[in-house]
Amino acid sequence: MTQLGLPKEIQACLFDLDGVITKTAVVHAAAWKRTFDDFLRRRDGDGFRPFSDDDYDRYVDGMPRADGVRSFLASRGVELPEGGPDDPPDEETVHGLGNRKNELLLDLIRTDGVEAYDTTLRYIQAARAEGLLTAVVSSSANCRDVLRSIGAECLFDVRIDGVVAAERQLPGKPRPDTFLAAARDLGVEASAAAVFEDALAGMDAGRSGHFGYVVGVDRVGQADALREHGADVVVSDLAELREQR
Repeated sequence: MTQLGLPKEIQACLFDLDGVITKTAVVHAAAWKRTFDDFLRRRDGDGFRPFSDDDYDRYVDGMPRADGVRSFLASRGVELPEGGPDDPPDEETVHGLGNRKNELLLDLIRTDGVEAYDTTLRYIQAARAEGLLTAVVSSSANCRDVLRSIGAECLFDVRIDGVVAAERQLPGKPRPDTFLAAARDLGVEASAAAVFEDALAGMDAGRSGHFGYVVGVDRVGQADALREHGADVVVSDLAELREQR
């Protein structure tokens, strides 16, 4: 293992944004909960079953917005019209609910701001100092704005986010396509790249993409699930990797 706690053949590090670089996973979960609870309450009345933390982890976390809507609603046996990306946030379509979630998310970010995990930023800086290439891989269409807000855009050689994925028609996690695109843009094989993720969908992407090392970042007490979904190692903070070398 290197000083960074990675196999010596690793040449590039591919980082998820929410929950790995920034403390926005909780904000995403809150926006999803309000979106789905409001929808389910209108649909089911007093007998509605609220959106739970388990629902977030299993059906939504790490996925593009529309995929998350489809995945969760399918778990409740609900079908909605697809609609289109420009649907208003009060439209009861897949894209309408996704846009409502994004509206709530941006309100929360504007109100509370965005906080980074300083240990992750230091790890990324150390990786670059060791000559490793770095990319951010996120399903969020707000990725660039979030990185700019924490002064971290300059830490990445490549950005594959929701905007880039839509332009290139890349399927989102749990498919590996966005991570594979980042590796290609960096000019390295997947086997020479490490994936850093906190979502189960991200673990699935790392495993199916045959990446050289998959780091599960456990912020919410799901270490066993991260391992089951493909993590080679699980840490609660990236600082632990440098201690485990």
